[in-house]
Amino acid sequence: MTPFPHLAVPPRRWIGAVLTLTLALPGAWAADTSATEQLARWSAQAGQPGQPERGRQLFTQRHGGEWSCASCHGNPPTAQGRHASTGKPMEPLAPAFNPKAFTDSAKVDKWFRRNCKDVLQRECSAAEKADVLAWLTRLSR
Repeated sequence: MTPFPHLAVPPRRWIGAVLTLTLALPGAWAADTSATEQLARWSAQAGQPGQPERGRQLFTQRHGGEWSCASCHGNPPTAQGRHASTGKPMEPLAPAFNPKAFTDSAKVDKWFRRNCKDVLQRECSAAEKADVLAWLTRLSR
């Protein structure tokens, strides 16, 4: 007698089918984007390429608030940072120093929305995101 009589398919076959399908899906275990693709997306939305110098300035300067992007991510953001109020460690933001940076669209959008509101007291424009990422992608080892 099977321990799962209510299942039409024996558990071993069901588990095997799920694992096979999951492993076969392209991108199931991979990132959905890259820093370069994000830069292209925001540049297209802005109607102009990102400007690295403007990105550096936006990242390093305070904009009327208590923090700049560099307050948590460091200047330059090539080493582990620390959240200014919680002290929580953060991976390097520059893609050359953190291969996972900017590879998950949902997380990238979420964190830009939150962090821009903290630093600028508003959401960043596509041009501002393109500028910051243009600068970040120029930082290399």
